[in-house]
Amino acid sequence: MNIRTQILLTRFAVKQLKKLPKNILAAYYTWVKTIELEGVRNTRKLSGYHDEPLKGDRKGQRSVRLNKSYRIIYEETNTGSIIIIVVQEINKHEY
Repeated sequence: MNIRTQILLTRFAVKQLKKLPKNILAAYYTWVKTIELEGVRNTRKLSGYHDEPLKGDRKGQRSVRLNKSYRIIYEETNTGSIIIIVVQEINKHEY
C-alpha cells in the first residue's frame, strides 16, 4: 500500500522561509522532495537529517537538521491513507 504524504506549513513557518539564507532554503526543499519521493519513514532513516523526537513542551514534535545551526520542527499526523506533516517552524538553533 502506497501512503501519500502531504506537507503543510504554518503561517509562522511561511514567514520564516522568506528570511532564510539560500543554502538553508535549498536544504529545506531537498528534505521536502526526499519525503515526497521516499516517504517520511524512509527519510527518517537517513543519518544526515538527524530526525529525532523532541521532549518537554515540544513532546509530539520532531526535529530535522538542515545544517549545524538550522532546524525544522514538525508534527506528523497519520490519517490512514495520508500522512500529514505540518512544519511548525524553521529556525536557527540556539546553543
